[in-house]
Amino acid sequence: MGEYFLLQFKMINRRMIEIGFNPIIGYCLLLIAFVGVSVYLFALSEFAPWIFILIALYFISKLSDRDRNDFLKSVFSGKTYLKLRVIENVIPAFPFLAFLAYQQSFPAFAILALMTVLMALFNLNSAINFTIPSPFYKKPFEFTVGWRNSFFLIFFAYFLTIMAIMANNFNLGAFALLLVFLVSLSYYSKPDDEYYVWIFNKSAQGFLWEKIKIAVIYSTMLTLPILITLGIFYFSQLLILLALMLVGFVYLIAIILAKYAAFPHQMNVPQGILLGSSFLFPPMLLAIIPFFYLQARRRLNDILI
Repeated sequence: MGEYFLLQFKMINRRMIEIGFNPIIGYCLLLIAFVGVSVYLFALSEFAPWIFILIALYFISKLSDRDRNDFLKSVFSGKTYLKLRVIENVIPAFPFLAFLAYQQSFPAFAILALMTVLMALFNLNSAINFTIPSPFYKKPFEFTVGWRNSFFLIFFAYFLTIMAIMANNFNLGAFALLLVFLVSLSYYSKPDDEYYVWIFNKSAQGFLWEKIKIAVIYSTMLTLPILITLGIFYFSQLLILLALMLVGFVYLIAIILAKYAAFPHQMNVPQGILLGSSFLFPPMLLAIIPFFYLQARRRLNDILI
């Protein structure tokens, strides 16, 4: 069993190296990001412990795929398999459990600990013959695939919006709006197959404009229910909501351009540092966006007409 976890550890390290991160630096950045987001979330809402549980269970659920666990059962005996699955679930749950303990949210800690162990006993059937309806069928790829992998996060954001109104907590509603944009940003984290770019009968400029236009329209479709709902109940804060929408669009444009600035490869460390720095100092986007745009045009000119 120890060899299995060592292999998983080496695979994670190799993945970090492939995208340009030293594993030690990568783990440090992940820890800093986790603590920073967690502190912000707990300062933002009284519902933070329960949001924490849902996020942790999302990561744990990725380990409950029936196919992968059937393979593990064929390799490890019954007791060893169960022990492995419990440890495997505890690893991603541990940072959440530790932070809940730090926050003295002991009811949430107990529920998450119990669910972590129980989920080791069950598998999720990856072969369910059910198609998640998508509102993005006319323009395939990023939003179509992304929606079907993350629709529950979108509905979770809508749930947070309702909770924000019930608790009279505008900040929680604003977080829900930004959460939808963060999910939308994740749709552009992987590079396209070169063929799916080549088939576009457009110039590099036209291709980028089309990608940005689709992203803005579809992200608006996802955020509009939150914007309208919060706008009705917090009309005096409407300008703040519109400003958050504008910021979300700007970051969406930035990550699309960054994606194609590295095309056909995945976004590299310098690009990630630039984007990460822009979250700390948003005015940097005024220089980053033109820089990524010129790089993206140069990359795409070799493929498109």
